Amino acid sequence: MPKMHITKSTLIAAPIEKIYNTLVDFNHWTAWSPWLIQEPEATVKVSDDARSYEWEGDRIGSGNMKVISSSENRSIDYDLTFLKPWKSTAKVRFEMEPQGDKTKVTWLMDSSLPFFMFWMKNMMEAFVGMDYDRGLAMLKDYIEDGEVHSKLDFKGTSTYPGCTYVGIKTTCAMEKVGDEMKEDFTKIWNFFSDHKDIIAAEPFSIYHKWDMVKKQVTYTSGVPVKNIPSNLPNELITGEIPQTGVYTVGHTGPYAHLGNAWSTLYNMQRSKVFHTNKKISPFETYKNNPGEVSDNELVTEVHFAVK
Repeated sequence: MPKMHITKSTLIAAPIEKIYNTLVDFNHWTAWSPWLIQEPEATVKVSDDARSYEWEGDRIGSGNMKVISSSENRSIDYDLTFLKPWKSTAKVRFEMEPQGDKTKVTWLMDSSLPFFMFWMKNMMEAFVGMDYDRGLAMLKDYIEDGEVHSKLDFKGTSTYPGCTYVGIKTTCAMEKVGDEMKEDFTKIWNFFSDHKDIIAAEPFSIYHKWDMVKKQVTYTSGVPVKNIPSNLPNELITGEIPQTGVYTVGHTGPYAHLGNAWSTLYNMQRSKVFHTNKKISPFETYKNNPGEVSDNELVTEVHFAVK
């Protein structure tokens, strides 16, 4: 059976004892789990000793996890069992190591895929790796600040009116998308500083392609306009998003946590909560602007076109 190995790390500004006590007690996991955030209505049962828990959801499936051994303030080992959407098991481990006034936290998993999914090994490692990145980011919030700065609002279906836009199309490494998009919007807003009168709606980014194995993304960031100006710089392009039905999940919090909304929508798509119109790339719209509100108050809506 195809073997999977995941290793992800982060630095958390907290004593190692606090981190250990958080990770060994499953009562804390519901606050920062990268899977439970996708289905808040899922059923979660934590054992009396807080050393095991089980979950049951329509979209996140079902399973259980338990602590099997631990070395205080150093490491914790777990057994993980998935029951749905298919049966499998995994060995999970957290390692903690002091790094100056911070603690390095490493999250590891060893598992295997059903034999008939051998061709998905690289993709599944990429997907689970992204889940681990999301989880560690939320764990960092939870331990450092006492809460996770990522809230989802399941808005459901509506109609996006469509738009003509001016923007920039970019292909870059996924880890660079934040920096690249910031640079793109700087160029876009420099142009619109003298063309504010033609802005028709809030800015957006369209995600044309995610290559999970190569870890590359192709996207267009843009601003809807009432009409196309004649003096566009060469680096700017024009295009259209057609009127379409969309399923929308809103996100409140830093852009670094936006993966929670995207992963949730992909999960809902796989679970057939809605049927995607694949002819229209998914996109996100920005309801307020960095610098005008704190990062924790940033509101973004992620839209998947639906049939």
